[in-house]
Amino acid sequence: MPALQTSIDDIRIAAAAADRMKAADIVAFDVTVPLGITDIMMVATASNERQVLAVAEEIERDLYLKCGKRQPREREGLTEGQWVLLDYGDYVIHVMHEESRKFYNLERLWRDCPQIDLQLEHPETSASAASDESDESADSIEA
Repeated sequence: MPALQTSIDDIRIAAAAADRMKAADIVAFDVTVPLGITDIMMVATASNERQVLAVAEEIERDLYLKCGKRQPREREGLTEGQWVLLDYGDYVIHVMHEESRKFYNLERLWRDCPQIDLQLEHPETSASAASDESDESADSIEA
């Protein structure tokens, strides 16, 4: 059973907030089948600790204002600013410092799951756009 449309709509709001705050490599996966405990995992990258916290705060604010006063069940990582996790139950949002994202490489856990079209205003900030560019450059190198 795929993720609920309400969860997808909410995650698009979260992704738009992250995009507005200049987060990079924003990606979300429908993890309903392999996990069963949540519908969607979203990951976004920030370049420094201050930006990690600002992106997480903006996501929380937008979900509260635009999604019926939704608040995360749990928040983790707000003191360190390396990796903030916002658990909303039906979706989990990870805002990660570049180094943490590279080290933990969460996408590898969900690479076989369907990727959600986030419909971002700046699609170049999505991880799939970055992946497409690297594929194209690899193709041009081989040519």
